[in-house]
This record gives sequence, C-alpha cells and structure tokens, in this order.
Amino acid sequence: MNLKAKTLPRGVTALLLAWGAWTPQANAVIDGVTGTTFNLTAKAGYISTGDGLSHLNWGYANCPGGTNDCTMQYPGPTLIVNEGDTVTVRLRNALPNHGTDAPMNASIVFPGQNVTVSATGSPVTGLLTTEAPPDNGVTVVSYTFTATNPGTYQYYSGTNPELQIEMGMVGALIVRPQAGANLAYNHADTAFDHEYLFLITDFDPVIHRMVDQGQRSAIDLTKRFAVYWFLNGRNAPDTLQASFVPWLPTQPYQALARAHPGETVLMRTVAAGQDLHPFHHHGNNTWMIGRDGRMQTSDPLVGPDLATSNFTIQAVPGETYDNLFTWTAEGLGWDIYGTPAEDRAHECNDLAPVDGYDDTTKEWCEDHYKPIPVTIPNPLALTYGPFYSGSPYLGSFGVLPPGSEGVNINGGYFFMWHSHTEKELTNWDIFPGGMMSFVIIEPPGVPIP
Repeated sequence: MNLKAKTLPRGVTALLLAWGAWTPQANAVIDGVTGTTFNLTAKAGYISTGDGLSHLNWGYANCPGGTNDCTMQYPGPTLIVNEGDTVTVRLRNALPNHGTDAPMNASIVFPGQNVTVSATGSPVTGLLTTEAPPDNGVTVVSYTFTATNPGTYQYYSGTNPELQIEMGMVGALIVRPQAGANLAYNHADTAFDHEYLFLITDFDPVIHRMVDQGQRSAIDLTKRFAVYWFLNGRNAPDTLQASFVPWLPTQPYQALARAHPGETVLMRTVAAGQDLHPFHHHGNNTWMIGRDGRMQTSDPLVGPDLATSNFTIQAVPGETYDNLFTWTAEGLGWDIYGTPAEDRAHECNDLAPVDGYDDTTKEWCEDHYKPIPVTIPNPLALTYGPFYSGSPYLGSFGVLPPGSEGVNINGGYFFMWHSHTEKELTNWDIFPGGMMSFVIIEPPGVPIP
C-alpha cells in the first residue's frame, strides 16, 4: 500500500488555479495572534470575492507599531489567549471619509466578557461602549477583561453595528483552558487532534458600493439583501487556499480542514453575520460540546454530558459553537484499504487496549478485506470530479483519463462542508462559490502541519 504523495501531472497548474490553487497546507493550529495585549486599528481596505470582484470593507488591523504599518483584514485578527489572562485590547480609529461622508466612530464589544474601559485622547461615549473618534489613531480606547471561561467567542463593533458589522468589523476570540492546549474546555472529553475556525459572515455588495461612493446617508438597511457568503472572510473557491497567500492580502485565514482516520477535529464556528446559516458537515455527525463559550454540561466535573449530536450547525447570528468531528470507517461494510484480490494486501492489528481499529491505519478490523459491495463502473462510463484520485481506496490512485483535474495529491477522501441553503453556495448566483469548503481525510503518514 503506497501512502506517498502523488506527483502532480503536467498541465494541472491551470486547473488548480481554476479551483483556487488548492494546496494541502491547512494548519492544525488556528491562525491568529497570541498574547495578553493587542493593538487594533479600525481601517478601510478592499477584499476579493470568488467571482473576481473587489469590494470596499472596513475591518480591524493588528497594528503593534502604529496605524501606518498594518492592513485591515476580514475578519479581524483572531485573538488567542489563555484562561485566567488579563487581556487588554487597545483600539485606534483610522477609518477614512468616503466622498463627502464624514468618517465614523469605531469601537469593540466582547460578548461573554466583563469589560472595563479606559481611554486616552478624546473618547466618545457610545450607546453600547466607549468609542474612538475618527482621529487617525490619536485617541486610544482600551478594553480590559479577565478571560475567565475557556471557549470560542466573537468580537465586533458596538458603533452603528447594523452598518459596521455589514462592512466587516468582526473577529474571533479564543480562550484556551488551563488544563491543556489540545482541549476545548477543562475536561478530557473535549480533547482534539486538530482545530479549525469557521467564522461565518454575509454581505450585500450594494451597501459596500454606496459607502465607497460616499452615499452612506442614502443606504436603506431594511432593503439589505446578501449575495455573498463567507468562511473566514473568503468564499469558494478561495476557501481552499492556504493561509496568508499574497493575492489575498486582506483575507489571511484559510477554511480547509484536514485529519487522519480516527482523529478528532474541533470545529470552532462563529456566526458573525446578520443571517442564520445552516452549516452542514458531510462525512459524519458532530457533537456540540460548547455553545457561546460554555461547555454543554450539567456538572463541569463530568464533562460535556449535555452535548448534542447533529449533522448541521444552525449558526444563529451572534452565537458561537464548539463541535467535535471524527471520521472513521466503522459501519461502511468494506475495507477502505482494499483487498488482496486488488493487490492491496495489508494487516489489521488491534492491540491492547482493544477498540476495534488498527492501531496505525485506524482501519475498522471487522471490515478487514471485505470488498466494496458494488461493481466499480468502467472508467469510460464515469464523470470524474476534481478531487477523485482514480481509486476508491484511501491513499491509493488509479488511472485518470485525459482532462481529469487530478488535484487529490494524497489519495484522501474529500467531504464537503457548506451552507445547506443552496443559494449560499454561489457568489452572486455563480456556482461554485459562497460558504463552501471541505474536510480532507488524509491517509496515515501524510503530514498535517
């Protein structure tokens, strides 16, 4: 059984570009900034959408050295802290004027945190919190809180949020538990092997265009109609890009998950948009172990005993969810690594402690050497998708006909994770696009950074 990565065939480069230049570089640790003090600046910039257009956005920039050495990003920097930390987020406001529209105040609210505010310069008392005026960073508003409870949170503008959230002023906050970095909460039943952030947003490009043209006063937010849907500030096919690619300078975070059979993925899902989105994950159910930064438990000592199982995360605006996903071959009824008749001889060794799986490959030993219970069609009768390796077996490859994409370089299994509202799989009615990505079940031995 050959589990080595497959060399890409000649001519596949253009096809990769067409599918978002997919490369298997997703990170097992969530991208973001760590520490206890963060210097953010509200700024303007432009983002790219999957249909090739560009749109004005507002957002938060990580500016440790001042307002001129940083770029707005969508979503804002993911802030990663530890339980018990005293956290301070300093905000400056460098939002520009657009046309004759005066620049706006800016602020941040942190749901789930007990925040105290201090400021230097000329802060403004806002409806929800203290705001920084548009003085290009002279005034600094500091928001301080103790990260008391581990979990996944969001932050967003508390200034005209109906407009500023639409314009992109949102981000995620992750509080890691004291019990360990590979735990979602302070209990062993919340352990994971890989974690990924899925921050969900949506927007109406008409509003962004009107702001860009200095027509903010003419915007009627009751007529807002979203036609773009995002995971981590990108819509498909850009969701398949690696993080920090140079052609997406204001959209740094990827949204492609990877795991080996039997490994557990923590899905940190943040509903940061204005609409409800059913985020559907193929491949297996998940267990929702946390919601809004609180473990689903009747008693923290017994763990997430109130966790619920589902195949779709009903992402309600303003809420966050921590779900555990594990893919195994249990119950498939056939050997995912093939049989000797197919020249794929291998063993299934379930040593102590016995759990039903091979200790290395995580094959379900009850199905060892069971053939696929269907007849594989003649290759000439098949239509090949871009992620088919030419073989139904994990880590294996077959002959692909001329013109096939052949971008499954490790022979993995691809399962789509996407909005279950089908319109949201488009970019302004163009498919494929929108809120769509994948989890790749990689063969054992394939490195996942």
